[in-house]
Amino acid sequence: MSGNIVVAMDSAPPPDHIPQVPELGATSAPLKSAAFFIGAHCKEYNEDFMLCKNEKRDPAHCLKEGRRVTRCATDLINKMRENCLSQFDAHWQCLEKNNQEYQYCRKFERPLNACMFEKIGLTKVIPGTPEGKKPIHEIENPIFKPIQK
Repeated sequence: MSGNIVVAMDSAPPPDHIPQVPELGATSAPLKSAAFFIGAHCKEYNEDFMLCKNEKRDPAHCLKEGRRVTRCATDLINKMRENCLSQFDAHWQCLEKNNQEYQYCRKFERPLNACMFEKIGLTKVIPGTPEGKKPIHEIENPIFKPIQK
């Protein structure tokens, strides 16, 4: 093996009827840090995209909807950087250093959640959390047990 990495790129531009949008430009840790907020902020665009994907199995069919999702996520990431930069950086850097495990980064997650609510009006909601039960990210001293299979 030579060790050379070959990157395949499609040089053909998308069709003119598809709106152009730059890529988000974030790695997995910042995206994971922002994931629940992106889900809340971009809910309608995400639902449109998923409904479109269910209509047809042709990837080109939903490019317009996909670009709307990307624009919305970009908008939120920019708002997070403008309003909660230090909290956002601390949280995603913790995720980066801890194998992207939320449980090890709760200390940095709480200030980010508070800032997002205070400055942007978004609250972290974990889908499927039982009604009336305190979500795991709000528990001060959670007890973690090994997973048994």
